[in-house]
Amino acid sequence: MAVIKNNKTGMWEVRTYYKDLTGARKQKTKRGFAKKSEALEWERNFKLKENQSISMSFQSFVDIYLTDLEPRIKRNTFLTKKHIIETKILPYFGKRKLTDKQKELLGAVDGDDYLKE
Repeated sequence: MAVIKNNKTGMWEVRTYYKDLTGARKQKTKRGFAKKSEALEWERNFKLKENQSISMSFQSFVDIYLTDLEPRIKRNTFLTKKHIIETKILPYFGKRKLTDKQKELLGAVDGDDYLKE
């Protein structure tokens, strides 16, 4: 978990360790950040994704979902799903945490009112 400035290029890089599915310890390096804050943000998001923490943002969850979904369905189906998620769902839910309360996100929806209409 190190954020280092490369003096040669003037860019920031992140080096962090994680455990893969087999339990082996792996190193992940990401280079090319213009600001230290961008590198720290990427590192934080990477750790949340690796830990599969429920405190991650909805955007991070969607990124994991789309990465997992892409090899399992046809290309056009994937592009359709991705377009719908990016244009209809993420503008509202993207920055919210998965731990936010459902009623606050969707509004108070009463099942009886829905049946009466």
